[in-house]
Amino acid sequence: MKFIEIPASDFDLAMTLNSGQVFHWEKLGNGFVGTIGDRAVYVEQRKNASTVWTSERKLDGLKPSSLRRLVTNYFALDHPLAEICASFPDDPAMNSARLFCRGLRIIRQPKWECLATFICSSMKQVAHIRQISLALRRRFGERRQIGNHFAYTFPLARRIARASEDDLRECALGYRARNLLMTARLVGSGNADLGAWSALPDADLREKLCALPGVGMKVANCVMLFAYERLGAFPIDVWIERVLKKQYFPRKKKVTEPQLREFAETYFGEHGGYAQQYLFHHARMALRKTGFLAGHGRQASSLLSQKAGKIPACRVRLEA
Repeated sequence: MKFIEIPASDFDLAMTLNSGQVFHWEKLGNGFVGTIGDRAVYVEQRKNASTVWTSERKLDGLKPSSLRRLVTNYFALDHPLAEICASFPDDPAMNSARLFCRGLRIIRQPKWECLATFICSSMKQVAHIRQISLALRRRFGERRQIGNHFAYTFPLARRIARASEDDLRECALGYRARNLLMTARLVGSGNADLGAWSALPDADLREKLCALPGVGMKVANCVMLFAYERLGAFPIDVWIERVLKKQYFPRKKKVTEPQLREFAETYFGEHGGYAQQYLFHHARMALRKTGFLAGHGRQASSLLSQKAGKIPACRVRLEA
């Protein structure tokens, strides 16, 4: 096998993949296997260097430099994480979350994949979202082999658009099937040009997304954060609503969602999306044992150990 070094300092692979951003990566051996776009990839955290592990064959048309860019871009290894974390408010809740989530990065997801996944996530826990994602991938996506393992790409919008609502319901979508189908038809036909929307300011982008079937404010902000790299977007779900109320409004009996949104936008600043993800993951992982927020929101697939010293980097294997 060939190994390609990719710098990945200040990065925790497992925490990033298990933090409720993406739902299709599977634990395999010492690493994770999944897809980046239409390519199957194996990623493994190592001690001091990030490495891309490939077959002896050509990299399926990719030069090593192109593979480095693919992985670096997907895991946002170019984000100035220290500067982002330094911009967080200096308060006990945020400081605890920042320390706990050291190395967690906001992944740059493919736009359609992210949009479709979060349409399917409504009122679902992560175990169910993972089941839906895998069912859609296996039924409508393309199979990729990596070593002795198979991974499945997320189906294109035009492929979903050709399906029937009953076909999608067989993937355990329930009422979400119609929303996904209608949105897929808009995206697949070009009437909803997700790529062109990248040029829109935040308010216009949010309005466009909220006009799609199955997309409300929370889903729109998730897509803005995870697919459009609008790092100020602050999704508010059940978890975050309770975090904000408990940590920042402990003496106020009633706080409305618009009030929470206004507070989050002004208090957490231009990197509010990162702050949200850190607060969310910290509450879900570190505090749920005490009963805080128990029983709600996205669930992690495994608990993550926090170790002192350097965070290991990763190695990645591309499909043969």
